[in-house]
Amino acid sequence: MSAPAAFPWEEVMAFGLGRLGWPPDRFWAATPRELAAAMKAWGWGASGAATERTAFEALMAAFPDI
Repeated sequence: MSAPAAFPWEEVMAFGLGRLGWPPDRFWAATPRELAAAMKAWGWGASGAATERTAFEALMAAFPDI
């Protein structure tokens, strides 16, 4: 039996804070199950791979914190 995969925080934060535009308090109040459902609805996370750093930086530039 292998160890479970690490939670993909970078991808999930980029989605919740960037794509959905949730403020931090709303993001951190969401459960992993709620975040997974939202990501599935948008077609994110299907590959299971973490977001590449360059893609993450592009998301941060497109959706900066206010």
